Formats: sequence, C-alpha cells, structure tokens
Amino acid sequence: MDQGNTGFILISAAFVLLMTPGLAFFYGGLVKAKSVVSMMMLSFGSLGLISVLWVVYGYAISFANAGSSTFYGIDGVIGIDTSFIGLTAQVADAAAPSGDYPTMAFVSFQAAFAILTVALISGAIADRAKFGAWMIFAGVWATLVYFPVANWVFNFTLTDGKVTDGGWIVYGLGVIDFAGGTAVHINAGAAGLALAIVLGKRFGFSKGITQPHNVPLTLLGVALLWFGWFGFNSGSELAADGIASIAFINTLAAPSAAMLGWILVEKIKHGKATSIGAGSGAIAGLVAITPACAVLDPIYGILLGLVAGALCALAIDLKFTFGFDDSLDVVGIHLVGGMVGTLWVGIFGNGVGAAFGYGWGQFGAQALGAVAVLVYSFVMALIIGFAIEKTIGFRVRAEDEIAGIDTVVHGEEAYSFGADRR
Repeated sequence: MDQGNTGFILISAAFVLLMTPGLAFFYGGLVKAKSVVSMMMLSFGSLGLISVLWVVYGYAISFANAGSSTFYGIDGVIGIDTSFIGLTAQVADAAAPSGDYPTMAFVSFQAAFAILTVALISGAIADRAKFGAWMIFAGVWATLVYFPVANWVFNFTLTDGKVTDGGWIVYGLGVIDFAGGTAVHINAGAAGLALAIVLGKRFGFSKGITQPHNVPLTLLGVALLWFGWFGFNSGSELAADGIASIAFINTLAAPSAAMLGWILVEKIKHGKATSIGAGSGAIAGLVAITPACAVLDPIYGILLGLVAGALCALAIDLKFTFGFDDSLDVVGIHLVGGMVGTLWVGIFGNGVGAAFGYGWGQFGAQALGAVAVLVYSFVMALIIGFAIEKTIGFRVRAEDEIAGIDTVVHGEEAYSFGADRR
C-alpha cells in the first residue's frame, strides 16, 4: 500500500471531521444568545449519532458491493452488503480496489461526509427544534436518504479513468460530482427546506427577525469550515496527485471570488458590505465548487465563485417571497449553491462543457441528477418530519422559543453574567 496516499486520506478525513464543529460555531454565532447551546448541540448530536450508525450499517448501505454474495438489494439503487455490517476484521484488513490504501481509510473519510451532511440540515430549524426529535430525524433521514444517495453518487468503479459501474446517478446518468454537490449540499438543502415547512415560522418571522449574536464566533466557524473544505475537495481524489492539487486551488479561488460577489450584492442592495455577508459568500463559493473542483480551470472556478456568491446572496430572500422560515439560509446557500455548481460542470467542465463545444448532454445529465436528489430528499424529509411532528412533536413550546431554548432543553447557558458568573 502507498503510505503517502493512505496518510493523505486519513489527514483529509480529519479535516472534514473538523468541519462539523466548525459548522456548530458558524451556526451558533448566527442565532440569538439564548439558543446558541441548542444550535451547536444539533451539530454535535449529529456527530455522535451518525458516527455510530455509519459503523453499524451506514457504510454497508452506502458502499454495498453488488458483486458480493452478501449483497441484498437492487444494484446501483438500494441495497446492503451484510459483510460490511459493524466494520468487522474482514473490512479492516482489506485493501481498496486500487490497492493503494486500506479500505478503512476510505471508510473513515466517507464517515465525515455523512456526519456533516446531516448537521447542515439543522440550520434551517434554528431556535425552535426539540433535541430529541432532531436526533430521531437525523437517524431516520441518514438511513433512508443519505446512505442510499451516497450509494448513487459515491459508490462507483473506475477503470482507466472511466466509471464502469456504480450508482445510478454517476454511472447510469453520467453525472460528474467530484466531492458531493448533489449527495451533500443539494441533499441537505432540500431536507432543510422540508423541515422549515414542517416546523413553521419562528414567532415574529420577518426580515431582520434576529441578528447574529456573536459575529466573531460565526467567522471562526467560517475559517474552520474553509480549512476543512480543502480536505473535503482535495481528499476526494483519494491520492496526493495533480487532480488533488487542482481541487485545492479551486477551493481557494472560488470561495474568495464568491465572497466578493456576495458583498458586492450587499453593497448595491443595502449600502454596506458586512462580515457575515463575506463569510456567507465564502461558504456559498465552497458549496458551489464542491462538485466541480477537479474539472474546472481555476479561471472558471473564479467565475463560478462570483456567480454563486451573487446568486446565493439574492436567493436568501426567497424565504420571504415564499413564506418559509429557513433560519440560517440552508436553502439559499447549500441548495442553490449546490445546484449552481452541479450545473456549472455541464457548461465549463473540462472535456464535457457546452462552452467548449461538447454539446448540452452533460448539462442535461447534471440537471437530471440534481433534481432527482432534490426531489427524493425533500419528499422523504417532509414525510419523516411530519411523522415526528404529529407523534412526539418536533417544535418546542411557544413560551420556550420566545424565552430561548437553551436552559429548557439542555439546562445550560452559553454565557453567564452578573451574580451567576463564575
């Protein structure tokens, strides 16, 4: 085995795992001071739960080997490989198909993707969700949505650089999604939209309903997310090579340009460029470059960033137009940004883009794959969310929401002042 590639994958996995605490900081700074513990716990709860589910059966669903005698299901659509349940010694001792690194290194890398995807959804229901209900949703949604969609997108076989088998989105449709524009961002964004509808609007929902209670905390989250994203995108090559290097520079260029695109829109619309806008723009650019980072020349990565930053800055107002309360703009940033980046491949992708004379076939495939994940995730999240709401209840009591839910749900406060300060 190649120790360099193995080390590269394991370090990248650690980078991606850091993104979930980074997300907790990013989201935590955006909510009101009396909800920050609850908000951050939605991310940390996801980390704990999805890690366990991944080991028990998540990997067995996401990367089921249809050629195995222990596979049960429909090849490329849904199934489970029972030999992977519990990640036994059989998996631990195996090498990946390429033979360059141990399978367990890949298992670890993909575990961090599953954790982050679930945590992303929580931003849509800030300030009003029960922790227990969220944990039930997270487990069921990961099982019925994320694990199967990961199979559609990430579970494939490469032969001489071409996909020769795998999930129906990447192999069947020929969608190019290098690091998870569909499986991670569109998937989470669509689920966030569904939960925002299920839980309804916060009391007093309007523009400027709440301002970020801690801007430095949010910017710290942006920094950690951006740092981790280099592992997210470059690590998806599973080798320390030229393609990983292209993904790395695009992960620098696109979010930088998106930051400029977002604050330009802010300046035009509101007369001021804000630090929260700059941070949100960077995240929008990171989302958009995720599916395209390995197939774009950096100049087109910059152009993608500018477009994504501007479009996402405009898209966050969709919730006021259509009346859904996506608290922390999961839809405007992750769903819209993921769609833009996924479609961009069909226009400017090297060797496939319509702008370079390759026709619109790839664009059509990208659009079909993106819409398929969007619809499946939205419908399933809507069903799961409504089932939880109608049984145990998903939303906290009105008086607890107004007062701030940290002390009620977790018995803690993020900040202590006055006589209570220690």
